[in-house]
Amino acid sequence: MDDKTRTELEAAVYRRLVEHLRTRADVQNIDMMNLAGFCRNCLSNWMKDAADAKGVAMSKDESREIVYGEPYDQWRAKHQKEASAEQKAAFEKAKPQH
Repeated sequence: MDDKTRTELEAAVYRRLVEHLRTRADVQNIDMMNLAGFCRNCLSNWMKDAADAKGVAMSKDESREIVYGEPYDQWRAKHQKEASAEQKAAFEKAKPQH
């Protein structure tokens, strides 16, 4: 497979992942962090890192809106729940891995 095709496929996979996460707003970021070691915020940070590496101006808010599909504060108000004591404990236990 040539590099251009691979990049196009990777981009399609990324877009599908982001769309999937947008439709699964019921899945909390803390659960993703506890189970997979990354969350929507990680994806948005990686987007900003990639933009920075290419010299493309992008704010943290802009990268988050790309991933969340709307302003982050708006998404949080609609979908984010207070983390339970169990979720917080699991996060603290796994945090060194993140």
